[in-house]
Amino acid sequence: MTPDEALAAPITAVAAAIREGRLASADLVARCLENIETRDGTLRSFVHVAADALDQGRRADEAARAGADTGPLAGIPIAVKDNYLTAGMPTTAGTEADIAYPQQDGAAIARLRAAGAIFIGKTRMHEFAWGMETPPTRNPYDETRVPGGSSGGSGAAVTAGFCLAATGSDTGGSIRIPASLCGNVGFKPTFGRIGRSGIVPHSWSLDHAGPLARNVADAALLVEIMSGVDPEDAGSADEPRPDLMAALDRGAEGLRVGVCRNHFFEALDPQVEQAVEGTIALLGRLGATIVEFEVPELAYGLGAIFAIELSSSTAYHLPHLAAGRVDAYAEDVRLLVEMGRLVTGSDYLHAERYRTLLGRKFRDAFAEVDVVVGPTMPITAWEIGQKEVVLGGKREAVLETSWRFTYPWNLLGLPAITVPCGIDDKGLPIGFQIAGAAFDEASVVRTASLVERHTAG
Repeated sequence: MTPDEALAAPITAVAAAIREGRLASADLVARCLENIETRDGTLRSFVHVAADALDQGRRADEAARAGADTGPLAGIPIAVKDNYLTAGMPTTAGTEADIAYPQQDGAAIARLRAAGAIFIGKTRMHEFAWGMETPPTRNPYDETRVPGGSSGGSGAAVTAGFCLAATGSDTGGSIRIPASLCGNVGFKPTFGRIGRSGIVPHSWSLDHAGPLARNVADAALLVEIMSGVDPEDAGSADEPRPDLMAALDRGAEGLRVGVCRNHFFEALDPQVEQAVEGTIALLGRLGATIVEFEVPELAYGLGAIFAIELSSSTAYHLPHLAAGRVDAYAEDVRLLVEMGRLVTGSDYLHAERYRTLLGRKFRDAFAEVDVVVGPTMPITAWEIGQKEVVLGGKREAVLETSWRFTYPWNLLGLPAITVPCGIDDKGLPIGFQIAGAAFDEASVVRTASLVERHTAG
C-alpha cells in the first residue's frame, strides 16, 4: 500500500498494512506533512504541526517490526481540534487572549493515544467554539468559501488529505456543519458517550465530543475508541462501549426511517432538497420503511438553545471577564460572551423546561422509528464574507441558517451523523443528517453506511 492509497483507504486497512509491514507509518506521515506544506498556506487549517510527527511514525514502525500489539490506530495520523488539551502540544481554543492551558491529555485524547494514534497537529477552530465559519480557514472544495465551524480546521484537514481523521466538538452543530460543508463524515454520539475532560468547555450540557472522518467506518471506529466512562466529566455516561463496526454491513430490511417534515424541511436550497429527498427515496427502495411525522414544538428551539448556550458560555468566561482578558477576544465572540449576562434565571429555567418537553416528543417518535433523517444544513458552503442568504423568498442571516437543522440534536443530546449525499451545481458537497435514539449509535451507523455505500461515486 502506498501513502496515497492509504489516504483513500479505511483506517482498519491502513493499520493492517502498517502492522504487516506493507506500509511504513513514517511514509504516510511524511505524505500528510507534504500535503500540509503544499496547501495549508492557503487553507490554514492547522495552528500547530507536531514537530515530532515523523518520529512518532518511526516509533510505530519499530513497534510493528517487533510484533508489538500497539492498538487499532497504530501509525495512523490524527489531527486534534485546538480545544482538546494534549500532552506535548499547546492549546489555545482559538483565542489570542493570554490564557494558559496545561499540556496534558484529557480522556478522549488519552484513549486515542493508547490506541496508537499519531497526533500530527492541532486544527484551527472558531474562537472558543462560538462560530460557524472558522476564519481564516478556507474550504478545500472552493477556497473562496468557508469550511464551517467551529471545527472548521478539522473538516478542511480531513478533506485535504492532511490526516486520516480529526477530532471535533459539537455544541450546536460544530462537528456536523464543517463535515457537511467539506464533504466528509462528522459524528456526534449521544451526550455522555465520550468523556469531555480536557476539552475547553463551551456549554456544559450541550457540548459533545466526536470525530470527523473520510468515511462512515472510520467515524464509527473512532467513536468506539473514544467512548467510555470519564470520572472527570460530570456528564459522562456509564454505558457499555458500543460495537459499531458490526452495524456497517447491515441492510435496510426492517429499518424504520423517520422523516420529520416540519422544521427540518423548511426554507431549503432546492438542490439540497432534491439530493436529500432522493436519498430518502433510495432508503425506501433498499427496503426501509419511511415514516413521516411532525413535531410542532421544534418552532421554539432556537430561543431555548441560545438561552442555555449564552448563559453557560458566560459562566465559563466569568474569570476572564473579571480579569479583562475578553478585550483580546474577537469582536463577535466578545459580544456573545457579554450577552450571556442578560439571560435571566427564569429564561434559563424555561429553556430547560422546553428541553424536557421536546425530549418527551422525540422519545415518543423514536418508539415508532429507528432513525430520523433529513438535510444536515439548508445550504452548501457560502462565500467568505457573505452575511445573508435568500431561501424560500425570505432573506435571513447565513449564520442563523447554518445551524437550524443541527442544534435540535444538541438540545436533545441524541446521536447524529452527517454523510455526503450529493454535489450541487457549484461543485459543493451536500450533507445528509441521520439521528437516533439515546445510545443507539448502531442504528445511526447502519443507516449512514447504507447511504454511503449506495451513493458513493
